[in-house]
Amino acid sequence: MSTKYKIKTNFGDITVSLYDDTPQHKQNFEKLVSENYYDGIRFHRVIEGFMIQTGDPLSRNDDNRMLHGTGGPDYRIPAEIKHPNVKGTLAAARDNNPQKASSGSQFYINQADNDFLDGEYTVFGIVTDGIDVVDNIAVVEKDFNDNPVDPVTIETIETINDPA
Repeated sequence: MSTKYKIKTNFGDITVSLYDDTPQHKQNFEKLVSENYYDGIRFHRVIEGFMIQTGDPLSRNDDNRMLHGTGGPDYRIPAEIKHPNVKGTLAAARDNNPQKASSGSQFYINQADNDFLDGEYTVFGIVTDGIDVVDNIAVVEKDFNDNPVDPVTIETIETINDPA
């Protein structure tokens, strides 16, 4: 894990490292970051004591509020299930498919140890700085769909090259 990413949000920065042993998820995330795909996307599902989820391009528009959580690119990433869902880990969201293939862009950050998700979702990275930002996002006021009432937005994601 030598490349890190700074997820700049309107709540503060979250720095993450991606695991090398989930190469397809790592490459996909790197590709989307290089295309500025995540710029302006909101955290559309936040549940205190569980996780915060983002990555849906439909969340850029409040007119699509009822569709938040349903968008993304028209591909899935094959499952690379190897790591536990512990607090601070990044995991790919997915719909209900028997191959457990991941969404092309949506991911969540575990705000707690969620071992009941182990073996079901690909965990592909971990927060190395900014877990307090994750905790602060998790407690915002939400609507009946766990969508924040006031937008929690990814401003941009920057690549940080770490020589270590």
